[in-house]
Amino acid sequence: MEEMELINTLIGISVPVTLIFGQTVERRHFRSIALREKNLSHMVVTDVKTFPGGADSSVPPILVIGEVFIATDYFKNMLAKIRNIFGGEVKSYQKLMIRARREAILRLLKEAHDKGYNAVCNLRLEFADVGGTASQTRGRGATMAGILASGTAYRLLQDVGK
Repeated sequence: MEEMELINTLIGISVPVTLIFGQTVERRHFRSIALREKNLSHMVVTDVKTFPGGADSSVPPILVIGEVFIATDYFKNMLAKIRNIFGGEVKSYQKLMIRARREAILRLLKEAHDKGYNAVCNLRLEFADVGGTASQTRGRGATMAGILASGTAYRLLQDVGK
């Protein structure tokens, strides 16, 4: 009987702690993303294959890549499994994918900016299911999302953006 009380107590303590910690980390990451997006907001980003004009021909375009892998916490993973039983949107996974996508694009933009470029075109995003967790039916481990962002960095002429 004492073992069950101990288990219930541990569960009663660990669930709120895990929830609070996970939400805190997620909020902090979203704030960090927003700040870095603001710092790189001067960069031009598009998914078209080439810029129609205005690129500086003296600087050759280069391939830039940003990649990120982000995992959910076990509490969100457990809630998502319950949601899958009853159906409906799994909002915790949506937030995970939004964070991963924005972070990958930021890393791509930072690489382009650090190399002296101010525009990226032909932006492409690829999703990776790390460890095959999306196809697991028993649900061992946390769900992880990997996003690879790639694009072609250009240096635009200064008067084009004005």
